Amino acid sequence: MQTVRTLLLDPRRDATALVRAAALVRAGELVAFPTETVYGLGARVFCEACVQRIFAVKERPVDNPLIVHIGVLADVEQVAVAIPEGFWRLAERFFPGPLTVVLRRHPRVPAVVSAGLDTVAVRMPRHPVALELLGLVGEPIAAPSANRSGRPSPTCAEHVLQDLAGSIAAVLDGGRCEIGLESTVLDVLAQPPRILRPGAITAEEISTVLGMPVEYWRGPVQGAVPSPGMKYRHYAPRAAVVLLPSWEALQHWLREHPTADPVVLAAEAPPLALPVPIRPLQPATLYAEFRRSDTEGRTHVLVLYTAAIRSQPALADRLRKAAAQEVQSQP
Repeated sequence: MQTVRTLLLDPRRDATALVRAAALVRAGELVAFPTETVYGLGARVFCEACVQRIFAVKERPVDNPLIVHIGVLADVEQVAVAIPEGFWRLAERFFPGPLTVVLRRHPRVPAVVSAGLDTVAVRMPRHPVALELLGLVGEPIAAPSANRSGRPSPTCAEHVLQDLAGSIAAVLDGGRCEIGLESTVLDVLAQPPRILRPGAITAEEISTVLGMPVEYWRGPVQGAVPSPGMKYRHYAPRAAVVLLPSWEALQHWLREHPTADPVVLAAEAPPLALPVPIRPLQPATLYAEFRRSDTEGRTHVLVLYTAAIRSQPALADRLRKAAAQEVQSQP
């Protein structure tokens, strides 16, 4: 693939940054931009060749669909048809915000966006830079996370450049992402509605708005899927992620692997000093810590995967998908 000069545009310091970024998108280029969840890699959704370039740059399997981002609620009717009443209630409560809703795809949306399915995943991001970019582009944008497929999602502009510098036209720098994990994806067409990917908005919050139960998807994966994050190993650093249920199990692992060079992620303090770095385990910094482990050349990321962490659907989902090993019980 031809190398291009990737511009770093910061609208906090350059009044022309957003206008320049929007012009690049309208011209068919790929531009990374911040959202409240993670950085997205945007292209014009109605330009099939532009969307195909997203898959090529990310080295993303074509059966892994993209999310369509809208800047105003009325734009949903450009990308979806037969929109159920429940969507409008959800949008009133959660848009803009970290909720993606699976709807029926408008024929105008290229099938490649949705892995050939007749559905489309739609959300309105909350980040002001993303909303202003969408307004300047003047049409919806298809945007997965702005990283190489399988790698930890980017939560700052530097992460995007680590993976995609030389492959995309520009990165809009909006600082660190507030939430740090991808949006909740809800299939509102299913009965009952199903969460396909957990995120910051919970099943309980969605159920309250819809007035009906909401399930988590737990079925087998075959063929194309309606949401990203369902099918492939995701979010993983180069270091092997190991999930350990207790400090005792973690200490046992360290004794069994004396030549390893790990870092520990934990949401609680250890009962005694350990001969390895211990860093906070929290959703907003998970991917940054994964990338930091690679920068430092760590062999492993040891995660204290307690019941309290397992009870957080979004965080637990990302850890399981990134993990090379999960230790089920104490030695």
